[in-house]
Amino acid sequence: MGRRWQSELGGLADPTRFTAPIEVGKADGPRLLELLRTMLVIRHTEDQLGRLVIAGEARTPCHLGIGQEAVAVGIATQLRATDRVFGNHRSHSHFLALGGSPRSLIAEVLGKAEGASRGMGGSMHLFGGAFGFLGSVPLVGATIPIAVGAALAARLDGGDSVAVAFFGDGATEEGVFHESMNLAVVYDLPVLFVCENNLFSSHLDIEFRQPSDRIGRYADAHKVRTLTVDGNDVLAVEAATAQLVGRCRGGEGPALLEAVTYRHRGHVGPKEDIDVGVHRRMEDVAAWKRRCPIQRLSAGLVAAGAATAAGLAGLERDVAAQIEAAVRAAQDAAYPDVAALHDLVYASRP
Repeated sequence: MGRRWQSELGGLADPTRFTAPIEVGKADGPRLLELLRTMLVIRHTEDQLGRLVIAGEARTPCHLGIGQEAVAVGIATQLRATDRVFGNHRSHSHFLALGGSPRSLIAEVLGKAEGASRGMGGSMHLFGGAFGFLGSVPLVGATIPIAVGAALAARLDGGDSVAVAFFGDGATEEGVFHESMNLAVVYDLPVLFVCENNLFSSHLDIEFRQPSDRIGRYADAHKVRTLTVDGNDVLAVEAATAQLVGRCRGGEGPALLEAVTYRHRGHVGPKEDIDVGVHRRMEDVAAWKRRCPIQRLSAGLVAAGAATAAGLAGLERDVAAQIEAAVRAAQDAAYPDVAALHDLVYASRP
C-alpha cells in the first residue's frame, strides 16, 4: 500500500533530520544538566524495567517510552504540584519527570507494598498525588475526559492550576478525545492536551490509520490553540509548553501540544524488533536513535562549553548506579499483606 498523502509534519517525521546538537547557552548549563539528569534517570529506569521483564521478575505488561524522554521532562518544567496531570499506558516518564522516585516505580512494577500504587497497580496504574500526577490507566483515551473534569474543578476551586492529559496519536482516533476537546473549548477550561505523536498506534503506522500525520489539525477543527514541535528537543518542548500553559493559566482556554517523537522499543516489552508490526523497519529505528534527545542535549552542552564529555560520562555512571541501587531495594522490599487486597480495592466504612 502506497502513501495516500504527503506528510504534513515535514521534516519532523523524517528521522534523518533534526539530528544536530541542541543549541544551548553556556549560562544555562547547570539547569540543563538537571534536565539531562532527569532524562537519564528515565532512560536507565526503563532499561532496567526491560531487564526485569526479560528475567521474568516483572510480570506486569511494561510499555516502555525509551527515546521519548524529552517530552515529559520539557513539560514538567512548567508544571506545579498543584496542577492535575493524567497519563496513559506508557507513563513511566511522566511519573518520573514530575517527581516520582525510580524506587517507587520499580517497586510498583514488581508488585511491592512500597510501590507508587502500593503494589496493586503495576506499570500502567501509577499514582503520585504529592507531585500532581493523579493517575495513569491503560484504556486508550480514558484519562482525557478525566483531565477535562479536573480542569473544570481547578477553575471552580479558583487560582490558576491547570490539568494535563498525556496520550499518543492512537488516542486521537477515540471519540472521547473529540468530545473532550469540544467541551473544553466551549467552557474555556484550563487543560493542556499533550499528544506524544510517535507515529505508531500499538502495531500500526499512522499512514494506515489517518489521512494525515499531523495531530494538530484536530485542534484547528475545534478552534483550540495548538503547537507542533520536535519532541526530541527538550528545549523546544519546554518553550512550547511555557507558551501554552501560560495561556491556560491566564484564562484563555485549552491548548494542544503535539510533540513528534519515536519509541525505540516495541509496543509492549523490551524488544525493538517484535510486537510492532506494519511499516516499521530496523533501519528506521537506527535512524531515530541518531535523533536521540539525550544525545542531542549532551552534544549541545559540550559544544557550548557547559559540560565536558568526561563529565557527562560520569553523570551517566552516577545515574546508572542510582537506578541499580533502586532495583536492588525494590527487589528486597516486601509484598503487600494479603489483607491489603480488600483494603485497597474497597473504601472502608467511616
